[in-house]
Amino acid sequence: MAHSFGLILANRAVVLGVIKVRELLDLAVGAERAGAFDAVWVGDSLLAKPRLESVTLLAALAGVTSRVRLGVGCLATFVHRHPVLFAQQWASLDLLSNGRAWLVVCLGGPSDASAAQAAEHAVMGVRSSERVGRLEEGIVILRTLFRETPASHHGRFYAFDGVTLLPRPVQNPCPIWIASNPTGLTWKGGASASPAAVERAYRRVARYADGWMTNKLSPSEFRAEFGRVRAMAGGDGRDPAALGSALYHNININDDRAKALEESKAFLDAYYTATFTPRFVEQWTVAGTPRQCVADLQAYFDAGVGHMALRLASWDQPGQLKRFLGEVAPAFGGR
Repeated sequence: MAHSFGLILANRAVVLGVIKVRELLDLAVGAERAGAFDAVWVGDSLLAKPRLESVTLLAALAGVTSRVRLGVGCLATFVHRHPVLFAQQWASLDLLSNGRAWLVVCLGGPSDASAAQAAEHAVMGVRSSERVGRLEEGIVILRTLFRETPASHHGRFYAFDGVTLLPRPVQNPCPIWIASNPTGLTWKGGASASPAAVERAYRRVARYADGWMTNKLSPSEFRAEFGRVRAMAGGDGRDPAALGSALYHNININDDRAKALEESKAFLDAYYTATFTPRFVEQWTVAGTPRQCVADLQAYFDAGVGHMALRLASWDQPGQLKRFLGEVAPAFGGR
């Protein structure tokens, strides 16, 4: 995939009462018209961080756009959704959008992350310890249903015979990526996973995914970690060059970098109902003057990032979008 940008829509902001639904759709339309973005992204959560439901929102976006890819990054509730029903929903989205659906799945948070996260797993009848198994089996089922007619599957969590999925997705194969960041900072500081867990997470991407989305890594860290993932893919007999990459990141354009990071922290704290450390926010945000933002984004592209999904880390979403389009995107050939 050539270097590209995606705009992350703050679909949780609608629930928080900060952005209207129409404003969210208008941002997507404006991003497409500007020509600087190749994708529009939405987030996903049920109870832990409630927001507009991701697939429903993407279907609405399919109706008001015609070119940008429509991504969910990441589908944290993938482990809660029955894969046969979800396969029909996702194939329908791909048909409605004429082949623009971009699926990025992830494990979601563990039950000990918060009481709300524990409640989300409990109400859906999913044990936190089952998330890995359900994610891997769910990907296998989606690929089987998208490819085979009729399809059968017998696994740990799901079993069926003679299922024909209709409608069929436009894309063949329909891309399925995995989002993970086992080596990045946690919001309280420190690494997020043990060496053994990091190894398993990377092997999961190498074995099951068409691409890897990650976050909160510096350019040098991304280069090293993606190199590990691609090496594992090659070891599994896959073409490492075919594995896509994306970074889920924040941006705040301000001539005062300190104020940009301060506003980003306030926005992210409110958005995620958390208290992030300044170091965490800085690791997750391109911030400062347009010149500095251009240099930082270029560093990620130089490190091998194929797609930069950017969230405007400010409640002034239109203002930040205007600055990005006028003062940052032109450096990368965007109008």
